[in-house]
Amino acid sequence: MLRWIRQQLGFDPPHQSETRTVYVANRFPQHGHYIPQRFADNRIISSKYTIWNFVPKNLFEQFRRIANFYFLIIFLVQLMIDTPTSPVTSGLPLFFVITVTAIKQGYEDWLRHKADNEVNGAPVFVVRSGSLVQTRSKNIRVGDIVRVAKDETFPADLVLLSSDRADGTCHITTASLDGETNLKTHFSVAETSVCQSVSQLEALQAVVECQQPEADLYRFVGRITVTQHGEEIVRPLGPENLLLRGARLKNTKEIFGVAVYTGMESKMALNYKCKSQKRSAVEKSMNTFLIIYLGILLFEAVLSTILKYAWQAEDKWDEPFYNQKTEQERNSSPILQFISDFLAFLVLYNFIIPISLYVTVEMQKFLGSFFIGWDLDLYHEESDQKAQVNTSDLNEELGQVEYVFTDKTGTLTENEMQFRECSINGTKYREVNGKLVPEGMTDDSPDGSTPHLISEELLFLKAVSLCHTVQISYDQPDCLVAAGDPFSHANGFSNHMEYYASSPDEKALVEAAKRIGVAFTGSSGDTMEIKTFGKSEKYKLLHVLEFDADRRRMSVILQTPSGGKVLFTKGAESAILPFTTSGEIEKTRLHVDEFALKGLRTLVVACRHFSPEEYIDVDRRLNSARTALQQREERLQEAFSYIERDLQLLGATGVEDKLQDKVQETIEALRLAGIKVWVLTGDKHETAVSVSLSCGHFHRTMNILELLQQRSDNECAEQLRRLARRIKEDHVIQHGLVVDGASLSLALREHEKLFMEVCKNCSAVLCCRMAPLQKAKVVRLIKTSPEKPITLAIGDGANDVSMIQEAHVGIGIMGKEGRQAVRNSDYAIARFKFLAKLLLVHGHFYYIRIATLVQYFFYKNVCFITPQFLYQFFCLFSQQTLYDSVYLTLYNICFTSLPILVYSLFEQLVHPHVLQNKPGLYRDISKNSLLSFRTFLYWTLLGFCHAFVFFFGSYILMGEDTTLMGNGQMFGNWTFGTLVFTVMVITVTLKLALETHFWTWMNHFVTWGSIAFYFIFSLFYGGIIWPFLHTQDMYFVFVQLLSSGSAWFAIIIIVITCLFPDVVKKVFYRHLQPTSTQKSQSLSAPQAQTLSCMESLCCYQHGQSGCSRLARFLEQMTGQCQASGNHCHASNNRSWNDMENFSNDRSILTLSPIEASHS
Repeated sequence: MLRWIRQQLGFDPPHQSETRTVYVANRFPQHGHYIPQRFADNRIISSKYTIWNFVPKNLFEQFRRIANFYFLIIFLVQLMIDTPTSPVTSGLPLFFVITVTAIKQGYEDWLRHKADNEVNGAPVFVVRSGSLVQTRSKNIRVGDIVRVAKDETFPADLVLLSSDRADGTCHITTASLDGETNLKTHFSVAETSVCQSVSQLEALQAVVECQQPEADLYRFVGRITVTQHGEEIVRPLGPENLLLRGARLKNTKEIFGVAVYTGMESKMALNYKCKSQKRSAVEKSMNTFLIIYLGILLFEAVLSTILKYAWQAEDKWDEPFYNQKTEQERNSSPILQFISDFLAFLVLYNFIIPISLYVTVEMQKFLGSFFIGWDLDLYHEESDQKAQVNTSDLNEELGQVEYVFTDKTGTLTENEMQFRECSINGTKYREVNGKLVPEGMTDDSPDGSTPHLISEELLFLKAVSLCHTVQISYDQPDCLVAAGDPFSHANGFSNHMEYYASSPDEKALVEAAKRIGVAFTGSSGDTMEIKTFGKSEKYKLLHVLEFDADRRRMSVILQTPSGGKVLFTKGAESAILPFTTSGEIEKTRLHVDEFALKGLRTLVVACRHFSPEEYIDVDRRLNSARTALQQREERLQEAFSYIERDLQLLGATGVEDKLQDKVQETIEALRLAGIKVWVLTGDKHETAVSVSLSCGHFHRTMNILELLQQRSDNECAEQLRRLARRIKEDHVIQHGLVVDGASLSLALREHEKLFMEVCKNCSAVLCCRMAPLQKAKVVRLIKTSPEKPITLAIGDGANDVSMIQEAHVGIGIMGKEGRQAVRNSDYAIARFKFLAKLLLVHGHFYYIRIATLVQYFFYKNVCFITPQFLYQFFCLFSQQTLYDSVYLTLYNICFTSLPILVYSLFEQLVHPHVLQNKPGLYRDISKNSLLSFRTFLYWTLLGFCHAFVFFFGSYILMGEDTTLMGNGQMFGNWTFGTLVFTVMVITVTLKLALETHFWTWMNHFVTWGSIAFYFIFSLFYGGIIWPFLHTQDMYFVFVQLLSSGSAWFAIIIIVITCLFPDVVKKVFYRHLQPTSTQKSQSLSAPQAQTLSCMESLCCYQHGQSGCSRLARFLEQMTGQCQASGNHCHASNNRSWNDMENFSNDRSILTLSPIEASHS
């Protein structure tokens, strides 16, 4: 137990050596004093709390918030010293806030526990005591032999021992780990691959030695020692032998593997990133305002304390005859007395800090985030995917974005590749009806005839059909697969086969070769088979030189049917052409550039024929490098470089990646909204520029600047200076910048400021040949620039995760490259086009709602506590409270909380349709404009002004003559305080009503209901003698107040006096200095008639659907659709059904000609 506690606290790590030794089937040595190593269990833990630590840990986290900690201190002060208000006034709101937040966080953690329990409780089969035993995933131990069946995920990191295949291989997909959807082949060593039954595995004596756990998914170094007939056989282990937790078994009936890394030590768990807590600009502004209000609070408390002692300098006020001091008070220390008085005033005024602001903001963010998921305009029917929110804390940040960084492949494009053109031996070809046709010629051969291919064309197609990592899935029963010939499918057992490839490009090329007549029909062990126009050919696969990001090419070495040895290689043109010595190099280079200019993705194909002596040398070098335990990667790179040279160029391919729907309109809408769009891609610059032009990222009239192929710091600096000069000289023209990864590295190393200056003056920036880490560096560069702009990154693949996490807001596309980007994002959408509504509509709404919420909270608390401060001038600073303690407690919790919460969930300044059609409205709220210091000052001064009117308006009524009742009965100080409180509750509620533009039944219910609830509560509270209350100062006070006609008159006059200037100001500004948002509101009334005829949702009439497109056109042409018509009735303060805004608004991003004519 003590050891476990030490391990949990981090004092006793479970493993301390550099390697771990795993005994297969936990068959430990029986001799000597062997002490087993301690390993982690197989539980996955993503939750933050346990049932034991939830209360202390959650309280600790909550009291790290400055407002919560402040109120805790105030509560403790009220408990320790004699203060004017009860500790309940601070304790109850604090308890409410802490409880609500704890419930929310506890619920979210319960969901995490639930997900963990599903994973940890999943049934698995392990080999124990000579039989296959079913157990739970969490019970797997390091050393257990685990059986995994087809389409199941691996429950731990396993070293493959055997599979149902004779060669001991299996196929897996790792989409959940790295975003790659291809089938990957993994291998077992020959000595264990024969153990295909439980009895054979039970008899297996083997020991695995490997490195300790690390996060790198692609690195694994180890060895397995198998004991056979008393002899130890040692075999190396690499990444190709390791099956990672989270990966899925495909096209293999079952495998057996030994667990080497379990639970939180598995590579998947080690790759869990503790996402850094992203804080929105609104939250930062909120904290700044809190500090200012804390300063106001301290100033009021110090001033009140000083004035109290100044007042008490006169003896008659220091100790009046009716309030004699006790002996203890006379003898107490003046300093202690001063501190005590200061703390008492601090408690009296502490409500100027709105504690319930935090819990209201959290509830608004949490509940408001559901609208994104419910929005049918963000739902993609084809893939049945709706938008999802992973982080509700950043909703308002969607309305503040200034830079969008987007991936290209799979984000702007569909990631669906189609073969378009190829170049073979210097001649361009295109595919027509499944046949290769040279450029400029037509396909005039009769259908069904076998095309005649020359030897160069045939060799090129064979290279494309054999140089890949494609796997095939067949629609046929398992019994047929197991029968005899591994190529039975090629002999008629199955007509349908589906290719799985390492990239969509590879799949498109193999499918194109099949259509043309050279079909890859499968592989078994080290044999690959193709069919050339129906004739079967079998090649022996000798070696695979895997693709890597440094070489940017992959190769295979094959033995041809005639016995010759040949290498086929394909890759980027910059990775192949420098190593070619024969073939039509220059013509092919030109063709590659032409393909790229058309926006096609290019690959170059080459080959090399080995003599027997050359192959012996190649085989020796590869085997030597692959069996090395030290510096294996470096030695492999040397061997690959030696082999992939003196190549014969065969040709090049051009594959098209189709643009997603409405990408051009979306980018244009973002640009009109003042958002700069940067495209970051790994493609070559010609392809990237072509796609940028086609999607509207670059305009045809734009001056394209290039920062490419810079080789030194000086060269890069000089080019940047030239670009900066060109921008200054051509300042009228829009500029676009293209930069590649190598040049970017140089620019960021020494010339960051110069590079930033060039970028900021460009309308669009395209970064090509980018590594994943470079994408994150670019985002960080802009994010940390002096202006501190809000950044958004959007991508669909694992290579986009780093930039998604780096940006202020990260958005994942639910594409074809796995779910890693989605899991690491703050928001996830199915298509790039949905980004426009997410920012222009949802972002706009969220920001306006929460900005008003924050300002209003400070305003209503200034209104609340300033009369308390003014009252002290009339009670000799005796710390007498103006309000009853129950009113103090319930003001923020009950009387004024619901209207602002409902407002912050449903408010819409402008209709969604207008926001989408007028992207420029997004600029009105940019740079946190609604939370600027000027706006904050306005709300604060407004609060002080209203507080002065509340207090002195009531004082004028009651100050000179308190006999306001007909029977001569006098009002007291509690009646005065209640009058101020009543006016205040009504005024702050109606002030919010004035700010509300979008009225729903819920707004009406909570606005008028809050005022009604206050009156009903006060009548009950003051009309009954409550036995559990120690004192009841408010008994019959409220009833007495309301029975006075003068009091009613005062309430009405004071409320009108407060709000009338607001109404005048709004009318004055709306007509003389309207903002573009207000213009859109005022224009929407006459336009509502027009837009209703065009099926906009600006003014649907009580559930009526819009006209059909044809009817709209006819109405327009016949003049029936006019602004003065009676198609719908609207006014400036019209209401829209709140559900229609999120379910039926299918509006387009740009105005159609008809719509444009009315705008």
